[in-house]
Amino acid sequence: MQPPQPQNEPQRLAALQRYGVLDSAAEAAFDDLTRLAAQICEVPIALVSLVDEHRQWFKSKVGLEASETPRELAFCAHAICEPEQVFLVPNTLEDQRFANNPLVTSAPDIRFYAGAPLVTPDGFALGTLCAIDRQPRQLTTAQLEALQALGRQVISQLELRIKLAQLETSVAKQAAAETELKRQNHDLTYLLKQLRQTQAQLIHSEKMSSLGQLVAGIAHEINNPINFLQGNLDFTRRHTQEVLELLQLYQQHYPEPVEPIQRRQDAIDLEFISTDLPHILGSMTNGTQRIQQMVCSLRTFSRLDEAELKTVDLHENIESALLLLQHRLQATEQRLAVQVIKKCGELSPMECYISQLNQALLYLLNNAIDALTTGVGENLWTESPQITIETLRIPASEAQPAQIAIVITDNGCGIAEAVQHRIFDPFFTTKPMGEGNGLGLALSHQIAVKHGGSLSFESQVGAGSQFRLALPIKPLSRPERL
Repeated sequence: MQPPQPQNEPQRLAALQRYGVLDSAAEAAFDDLTRLAAQICEVPIALVSLVDEHRQWFKSKVGLEASETPRELAFCAHAICEPEQVFLVPNTLEDQRFANNPLVTSAPDIRFYAGAPLVTPDGFALGTLCAIDRQPRQLTTAQLEALQALGRQVISQLELRIKLAQLETSVAKQAAAETELKRQNHDLTYLLKQLRQTQAQLIHSEKMSSLGQLVAGIAHEINNPINFLQGNLDFTRRHTQEVLELLQLYQQHYPEPVEPIQRRQDAIDLEFISTDLPHILGSMTNGTQRIQQMVCSLRTFSRLDEAELKTVDLHENIESALLLLQHRLQATEQRLAVQVIKKCGELSPMECYISQLNQALLYLLNNAIDALTTGVGENLWTESPQITIETLRIPASEAQPAQIAIVITDNGCGIAEAVQHRIFDPFFTTKPMGEGNGLGLALSHQIAVKHGGSLSFESQVGAGSQFRLALPIKPLSRPERL
């Protein structure tokens, strides 16, 4: 007869699949339990039987050659429907459920069956640890209890097996992840040196390109209204002077104004206004002239045609750089004014990529100002902060063509000897956290080298530093865009 099915059959089958044990190779731990069951129960056949959807499959077997049988013939299929107790058939020939079963009427000629259900921790009966004999018999209470205990050990082995599988998977994934991390670390270490310089160039290129366009746009937008103001200030000054002269004539011919006019004149302090108004207009004129100078410097410094080789007056670019940095050179409550000494030699116009040269000048001057105001982690202001800018021509020689040198010297904190060899490394900085990105000197060095020139320095802690930017009057080749 067909065996019944447990009420929770779909969930039971899912639990069985979760263990991943079906059709797996023999394992000593299960075989030991099966042999022990056969010895304790004194039977020739013992099995660890698992009931699948259409079969019972033997994870471990003693005394039997077959590895599986159809489910409809399985004693174990009956046992899983009564998971609370050992399923006993003392004499199969006397049990109508099994008397005509082919496993009874032919090999292996089962006459006695005892199956301890293998129940998972969450209550699903997966199969049995069963003891089988070819003759009717009974088990003692001790044998039944031992069979049940061994059944629980089978479940423990299944639990251990799944946990070991999970652990092996986890370890394998971890090992694979570690191998991958080591490989990536090796690759990243190899690429890091290559990427540092490229990264510095890309960061700088994008920043300067955007900044150049922004500054050029701002300079253009400011220039128009400033020219309008400057032009109208001349008319305003002349008209104001004419009004004041007319007012003086009135005062000369009518020295005794009527009382309402006298009261109003006293209220507004007409004498002060007559004196102060020309000064205000003079200050406005000076202010607009100052803005015009700044606009001119911004336009000079934000040239967007850096890809073109230009003939420039180096002194003009130095003046523009100083004008842009004027706010850093002036005295404040926290620092003294920085004195700039210029020693300009007679220089002929030189050919260069002007935007890159301007960037290098700005970096070097900013670096000199930083050295005068900030040391590594502490203020080191000198009593007379000073920057000297010297330009000179270097005659041609057999080793190099004619060059122009810009020498920038400061009397600031200097550079420690221990870090001088790294001073041109990208992203290396001696400045406090948040006050430097380590790009300025590295990119200035690249600009000099790729123009066919050089950037060198001398420094002593506490005495200051001197940077020497030497560029050929005509670059040897077109540098890469920085």
